[in-house]
Amino acid sequence: EVQLVESGGGLAETGGSLRLSCAASGLSFDNYAIGWFRQAPGKEREGLSCINTHDWNTYYADSVKGRFTFSSDNAKNTVYLQMDSLKPEDTAVYYCAARVKRDRPSCILQFEYDYWGQGTQVTVSS
Repeated sequence: EVQLVESGGGLAETGGSLRLSCAASGLSFDNYAIGWFRQAPGKEREGLSCINTHDWNTYYADSVKGRFTFSSDNAKNTVYLQMDSLKPEDTAVYYCAARVKRDRPSCILQFEYDYWGQGTQVTVSS
């Protein structure tokens, strides 16, 4: 059974930092890629970051570029999202998701993701 478990969310002040973790079980990073997404109240879910297996570049949404950093520890089957310089507009439920590695021009298309975590709440106070 595939499971993705996010952790590390919580309350932060504007300008602060949080590091989210996504622990994956039941799948191998050799065959699956992880992406980070978020959904704020009343808004559509937004793709934040992923590794583009087409060219191995890391994709970041414009809203988080320069502030968030995607990393992974394959030995632990865990992916991280370091979030710095947090803003109130970063308040959302954050999700990680897994997709089968395919050569695609984009890694952030949500319909390509087969498995989703339960989400972790991030709240940034002004």
